[in-house]
Amino acid sequence: MEIDHVHFYVEDAKTWRDWFLHHLGFQSVDSSINSFHTCTEVVKSGNVQFLLSSPLLPTSPVAEFLLQHPPGVADVAFAVENVELAIAQAQAQGAKILQPIQEYQIGARTFKSGKIAAWGALTHTLIEKPLVSSQAQLTTIDHVVLNVAVGDLERAVDWYENILGFQPQQMFKIKTDRSALHSQVMVSPNGSVQLPINEPASSNSQIQEFLDVNKGPGIQHIALKTTNLVNAIAKFRTQGLSLLAVPQTYYTRLKQRPGFTLSNQELEAIAQQEILVDWNEDVQNAVLLQIFTQPIFGQPTFFFEFIERRFQAQGFGEGNFRALFEAIESEQIKRGTLS
Repeated sequence: MEIDHVHFYVEDAKTWRDWFLHHLGFQSVDSSINSFHTCTEVVKSGNVQFLLSSPLLPTSPVAEFLLQHPPGVADVAFAVENVELAIAQAQAQGAKILQPIQEYQIGARTFKSGKIAAWGALTHTLIEKPLVSSQAQLTTIDHVVLNVAVGDLERAVDWYENILGFQPQQMFKIKTDRSALHSQVMVSPNGSVQLPINEPASSNSQIQEFLDVNKGPGIQHIALKTTNLVNAIAKFRTQGLSLLAVPQTYYTRLKQRPGFTLSNQELEAIAQQEILVDWNEDVQNAVLLQIFTQPIFGQPTFFFEFIERRFQAQGFGEGNFRALFEAIESEQIKRGTLS
């Protein structure tokens, strides 16, 4: 299983196509999937492919979505080896089938796909097609994060385990003086798809704020992998991308942690771009670099993460997780939603 594409429902697909092209260096892809009621643009970078749909008429499913939710992710599509088997297994476990298996043509190739209802308004398209590798600044989707309501974490974990065969991995319980969250990382059977699921552990948690503004559960952020995060972020900053701020005191504390191996020159470059750093003391040179955008739609809902895994660093880094949590708390304080 791999992530084939992510489908965003937005108010103006062409405007957001240009946003991805100008801010993140994506390429526009010719698409023949428009309909009389919906405009769809496709953008791509490496193996990362996003569909951006906006309504042309009130009858568009995008219009219905936007009446109930702010712009965001409506569908995460998974490429599977056997779509008939995947749909049959999902249905046997009680999944709601939204679209039975259909065949469609792209060029000379025929593909098959079906769609199931997932958590809240989120859906999953299951698509049987080969994966094609390519080189770009942003190469793959590293992970996708789902936020669910308080008390729903265990149910959501069970759903992904039973319906799609995901398995639980890391668990996080993050708590500060102001708020808290619980998170369970789910991983697909082949290890290629990582899906952390968060629930609020306090009434003023940033997860609860997301749920309130999003009017229900949904995708909080998508992590895009790159092979050189410092260079990528330096370029994105010149292209006007807004990123979460990290205080320079973070880097002072970083040098005091056991296992710190970065050179002064490298740390200076990382600090200049305000990138978070984590590592496993037991695995030499396995360094995890992460940085996060401001919410892209203007509301405190969806944002992007950019990540570099050196020497195949695994996991998510609890230190980085907490630093992200605190950075978003700072934004909540600015908005007046966290005292």
